[in-house]
Amino acid sequence: MPKRSWITGENEFWSSAAMNNRTYTQFLDRLIDIAISSIEWEGLPEGIDQRFLELTLLRQGRVALFKDDITDEYIVLPFSNDGLLDIYNNPISYRAYANNGYQRELTNKDSVICWNNQLRKSSIMELENYAYRLYQVQRAIDINTNAQKTPILIRCSENQRLVLKNLYMKYDGNQPFIFGDKDLDRSSMEVLTTGAPYLVDKLQTQKDNIWNDAMTYLGISNVSVEKRERLISDEVKHGMGGVLASRYSRMDARNEFADRANTMFGLNIHPKFKNADMDITEPSEGISESEVEDNE
Repeated sequence: MPKRSWITGENEFWSSAAMNNRTYTQFLDRLIDIAISSIEWEGLPEGIDQRFLELTLLRQGRVALFKDDITDEYIVLPFSNDGLLDIYNNPISYRAYANNGYQRELTNKDSVICWNNQLRKSSIMELENYAYRLYQVQRAIDINTNAQKTPILIRCSENQRLVLKNLYMKYDGNQPFIFGDKDLDRSSMEVLTTGAPYLVDKLQTQKDNIWNDAMTYLGISNVSVEKRERLISDEVKHGMGGVLASRYSRMDARNEFADRANTMFGLNIHPKFKNADMDITEPSEGISESEVEDNE
């Protein structure tokens, strides 16, 4: 549990800001983790880190595969383009680099480029956008939940402020019993409750919608089991259209890379979207059109 300070308003502000940052980071980390874990590579040359490959594609949008002259091993690294392009805007020469200082001049004759998607762009900005929207709704849920019990204003004399802060800390900490001193002057206190409506259920639905939209962007099936039971088979398949379209953009770029690498280096690389065969619902798993008409 995060520590909360009740001594000054300034500390309360920084405590809230820290929780905001943690919530945003939580969602961003989850989205990145799902994105880089959704694709697996079969037949990668020994020594190539699949996690590094997918994480670099997600963050930088491109990597280059080549064979090192000294170690005679295959390497995958990000690269910077020197501006030379062919008539289709494909890089002709570029420089691969690593964080340890390793660099290598490459061309399209001795290396193969893998793009993150058909736009040849990074996905990190999109995931940051989704994480921010999720964070906004989640913090609204937290505030609305707390507003069901938390007064917005406590009016009291100055000499009772510290006493009431300590009592309120116990109240906010869900302590079952709160003991007050016998000299506590209740007549000089006034509590104004928020009367905030309960919106958690609606906000949770909005958060689910944003999350599902993020999954669609990543090409990951996101039709919940509860919702799937109310849909006919054709509706489920049609709902997968956006998921598959986004998946094709990622997988087409990787399949093209694999084909070029296999041809140039004699490899047998095959990217695969995990559990892709489980996404399409067969008619027997949903409700048929005839069953809907019979029920009506």
